[in-house]
Amino acid sequence: MFLYGTQTIGKDGHLYIGGIDTVRLAEEFGTPLYVYDTALMKQKIRSFKEAFSKHTALSWQIAYASKAFSTLAMIQLAGDFGLSLDVVSGGELYTALKAGFPAERIHFHGNNKSKDELAMALDAKIGAVIVDNFSELNVLDQMCAERGQNMEILLRITPGVEAHTHEFIMTGHDDTKFGFNLDNGMAERAVLLALRSEHLALKGLHCHIGSQIFETEGFVRAIRAIFSHMNVWTRKMNFHMKVLNVGGGFGIKYTGSDHPLPIGRFIDAIVDTIEDECARHSLSVPEVWIEPGRSIVGEAGTTLYTLGSSKDIPGIRKYIAVDGGMADNIRPALYQANYEAICANRANEPADQSVTIAGKCCETGDVLIKDALVPESFKSGDLLAVLCTGAYGYSMASHYNRLPNPAVVFVEDGEASIVVRRETYEDLIRHDVPLKTFSSRE
Repeated sequence: MFLYGTQTIGKDGHLYIGGIDTVRLAEEFGTPLYVYDTALMKQKIRSFKEAFSKHTALSWQIAYASKAFSTLAMIQLAGDFGLSLDVVSGGELYTALKAGFPAERIHFHGNNKSKDELAMALDAKIGAVIVDNFSELNVLDQMCAERGQNMEILLRITPGVEAHTHEFIMTGHDDTKFGFNLDNGMAERAVLLALRSEHLALKGLHCHIGSQIFETEGFVRAIRAIFSHMNVWTRKMNFHMKVLNVGGGFGIKYTGSDHPLPIGRFIDAIVDTIEDECARHSLSVPEVWIEPGRSIVGEAGTTLYTLGSSKDIPGIRKYIAVDGGMADNIRPALYQANYEAICANRANEPADQSVTIAGKCCETGDVLIKDALVPESFKSGDLLAVLCTGAYGYSMASHYNRLPNPAVVFVEDGEASIVVRRETYEDLIRHDVPLKTFSSRE
């Protein structure tokens, strides 16, 4: 079993994270429980900064993609490390502002931003809006004109590149809801309209080809495709790209079959390609932005569950159910995401039994891991740790079957800090309105 960050197995056979016994964490905070290794998140951020620091002639920004995991504490951690921030909704923007994140370092994404959300962004004077379509370009321009306010923008470009990943998390191919397509003239028309605006300042372009990517080729091809058009646009429309945002999607190690590249390999390939293309077309090198999310928080998160019932079907499989499931981690049901797990209170025992870890939701598809290896002694009341759940677990959690959302704790150097309190049943009905009783007439 591959351990991440500060994870260790103690002499007592328990899994420790951040120097803390996970059995103790489960006893103190209950299960299901999201546990984040703060030291590992900091290490990931430093690795991105170090990768860029080698390119001394380059200006760059690292924007944390908060959709991966957005809480006040996480946004504050990103701010403390000098990151910029990528938000995709009014709720994520509100969280960032409440966390005290500098508005000028916030970039607002999304394919269907409402007028209220755009107004919130304008009121806060955020750093940039990444415009996704012609409707938004027109609405934002009108709103800025009515306010007498200017806003810096990037245009999201769809470069026609298919990343080698699950079809549900591809975003750079032609048939996608995101962005202005590059090859059919949409992108050029958007550039022209943006340049004509009196209130929108077009800083540059953005593209994002997908998520959980294990090779550099997709980034290289997307960048080359963009520059093949930039070479024309610069001369035809006098558009000088000051910023090129190549998005995120850098893959992480969920299971033993995953072999992600070191972050430096991605950054070197991105920067080298941009510099080569600029030299080839005699263009100035733009500031380079990236948007890592999963690659900062994914491996740092572990979800703790308590085992409950079991069902052994001879010759087929053995099911073991936990006290959570698709309500706190929808990814296996949504796009067949794979995870590995460890019996956190029996971590030094041989994992020689293959079982299916099922959730407690009323859905046949509520299965977290189909073939998990656990000890033969695995039984009700034991503690299961599902690894690498830091990205899109908490963010995509639901109240399906009226399950309260779990608590979230940050652990580091032997200390645990609660950053999201566990929901109660009362929280579930807090916004419900009872049916009113009306007198009826015969």
